Amino acid sequence: MKLFNILFPMIISIRAAIASLIAEASTQNLEFKTCVVNPGGNSSIDDAPAIIDAFTQCGHNGKILFLNETYHVNTVLNTTGLKNCEVDLRGTLLILQSSAWVFGGDNINFQGHGYGTLNGSGQAWYTFIHGKSNYPGRPHAITIANTTNSVFEGIKFVQSQMWTMTVIHSKNVLLQDIYVNNAGNDGTTSSNTDGANTIFSDHITFKRWDITNGDDSIAFKANSTNIRVLDSTFHNGLGIAFGSIGQYKGEFNTIENIRVKNITCYNTLHGAYVKTWTGQQVGYPPNGGGGGLGFMKDILLSDFTLNNLRGIPFSISQCTTFSGVAGACNTSLFEIEDLTFENVAGTIGTNPIASLQCSAAAPCKNITLQNIDLALRNGTAASGYNCDAVFGSIGFNCTGFTCGTSSATGSC
Repeated sequence: MKLFNILFPMIISIRAAIASLIAEASTQNLEFKTCVVNPGGNSSIDDAPAIIDAFTQCGHNGKILFLNETYHVNTVLNTTGLKNCEVDLRGTLLILQSSAWVFGGDNINFQGHGYGTLNGSGQAWYTFIHGKSNYPGRPHAITIANTTNSVFEGIKFVQSQMWTMTVIHSKNVLLQDIYVNNAGNDGTTSSNTDGANTIFSDHITFKRWDITNGDDSIAFKANSTNIRVLDSTFHNGLGIAFGSIGQYKGEFNTIENIRVKNITCYNTLHGAYVKTWTGQQVGYPPNGGGGGLGFMKDILLSDFTLNNLRGIPFSISQCTTFSGVAGACNTSLFEIEDLTFENVAGTIGTNPIASLQCSAAAPCKNITLQNIDLALRNGTAASGYNCDAVFGSIGFNCTGFTCGTSSATGSC
């Protein structure tokens, strides 16, 4: 009887475990399936419904396969709420200028193999807006929303209509081996074609990005925390951006624990720059605003190689505007502290090395600029650190004052 009392619970436990394993295997075999998206074959056929249907059928415990062909996406794609989903993009999604893709879920593996492409057909927008930045109605190529524990790899983006990628309300996402080329045809300016932006997102990693564009290479906006940008190359844009932030009156936002390492820039305006709105609201978003609160701290930018930089390697402007009209440049209450820019080499077009226009109402604290080895195009050593309201300069001495004027790009 004692032996039975010992063995009986063990037998029940083993049987339950075996039943659980059988049920799990059965569920996996039954639920995991592949949906192949077949293109319509010409621009008059909108492939968006077929794409959405594939995600509806296989977006949970399944795989969506795009063939090595061209898909014409003529209407907005919304494929959110995915779970345990693989996306195999082997062809090109040709997205007309009036459409975009909202994408998200948990445990997603999105593979582009280095050639799977989202083509935004952005030239029509570039021509239409004539260089104007925040023109209403321009879509983002892809918005990664409410996404967790996911990987996006080997995807190409060509001529995005506006921002290429927006990562919002997301956490634990890896984005690596991504190629972006938003250059306009015949020298057309492709303004506001950011490579990527983070908003209300945490633990996001960008690795091995190659970006050619006409605006921020990668930007960290409101409530971006624990972000990494590694081993990436930027062409022609504005460089790494913090902000803009502080645009919405009374709102409290943060940018914290950012690490950017091993970056190569070619003909960008900056290596990195910070842009906050003033403490006075002037107009309304998207081109007006101001009066936002919050802080930015614990920032490390290291190992930058700058090639033929167009402007100032590192800039802080707390007088951002996109309308040409700004509040007083010394009124921002958004706090900037513990920011380091180090191990920087290369060639730049003009002095100074840094322009730090901080707000007198909330001075910048503990700014470190060290191990800077830069030369002008004529071979002479770069020099100069212009500062307003900087408390705690580490590794450099302020040599003058900034121009103190409003800016959208961190330049005078």
